[in-house]
Amino acid sequence: MSEPRLPNAVVIFISFAALLRRNGFAIAPEQTTSFLEAIALLGPTSLDDIRRAGAATLAPPPERRATYNLLFDIHFGVTEAAALSESDQRDDIVRLQEEGDGAVDRDLAEEQNESGLAATRAEALVARRLAGSTGGNALQRLARQARATLPKRRGHRRMRARQGGFVDLRRTLRESVRHDGKVLSLRRLRRRPRLRRLLLLIDVSGSMKARTEDNMRLAHVLVQAIPQAEVFTLGTRLTRVTPPLRLKRREQALLAASHLVSDWDGGTRIGEALQAFLAVPRFSTYARGASVLVISDGLERGDHQALRDAVWKLSLRAWRLSWLTPLATGPGFKPQTAALQAIAPFVDDIVPGGSDEAIVAHLLSLAPRRAA
Repeated sequence: MSEPRLPNAVVIFISFAALLRRNGFAIAPEQTTSFLEAIALLGPTSLDDIRRAGAATLAPPPERRATYNLLFDIHFGVTEAAALSESDQRDDIVRLQEEGDGAVDRDLAEEQNESGLAATRAEALVARRLAGSTGGNALQRLARQARATLPKRRGHRRMRARQGGFVDLRRTLRESVRHDGKVLSLRRLRRRPRLRRLLLLIDVSGSMKARTEDNMRLAHVLVQAIPQAEVFTLGTRLTRVTPPLRLKRREQALLAASHLVSDWDGGTRIGEALQAFLAVPRFSTYARGASVLVISDGLERGDHQALRDAVWKLSLRAWRLSWLTPLATGPGFKPQTAALQAIAPFVDDIVPGGSDEAIVAHLLSLAPRRAA
């Protein structure tokens, strides 16, 4: 006899519970049954009823409620960018101040969206759908080696060691009891190493449009490999995209990020975006003691003083500041643009950033380096 098939009206709710499991939520079969019973009891008239029924029966932890809402919106076809609540979106998106009427720059912005070869400061809001392809060997190598290879720092917790700066008093006394109270040797502790925070700032302006999708896929790999990773996009707005990139499935993560960012392929205002990043206390703490990587060509229009000041302040907070630009073609690269020349004294590395292989190679070589 063939197995009985589930009614079509039930499949979408059961598949939602399976989607939560694939993204790390602990959902028991009994909770799925309670979810279906709650929906039948409510006789839902809107998606909000289903959302609340799922929150009550599937019990997502409070710290992952934003991820639950994002998966719900993706699964049930909500079109708005809803990884976060509206108030959280306002907190994670900073729109830069407009300067002048922008009449000339708007024409440049339209040309920029076609060619991607010049920089403009005008704001052009563009929707973009990012492809979730698997990526090449470089991204797979980064996923395998990130935890073991990326820079570490000394944590506050301690671990047993043959040599260390702290005495393991508990273990020393326990062994002295076995030897009639004699202390034969002092057991040692040392501070446990932890992965250093990594901050990734991605330029999504029109001049970087050829690399935008690849850079976002690389950012997803980093966020999945390192819990301490933070990712922002820079253009005419500053947008924190870490929450959507925490989704395990790359297609869903990039879809959510594409809805959250609204200035794809627009103008270039790197200096003001970095200043906005430093002006928000919650954001600037992400750079303290972190490995900071800026993926940008540095094609900034107008006065470069804002960019110079922002990079200088960012370098004071960071453990190491690297600027990865597609304009660099080799290890002996010397900055040619005025913007890169202005920030060169404050940047530890100006290295090639035009391919996944170059970026991954630089990331995996950061651990032996010292803070500048």
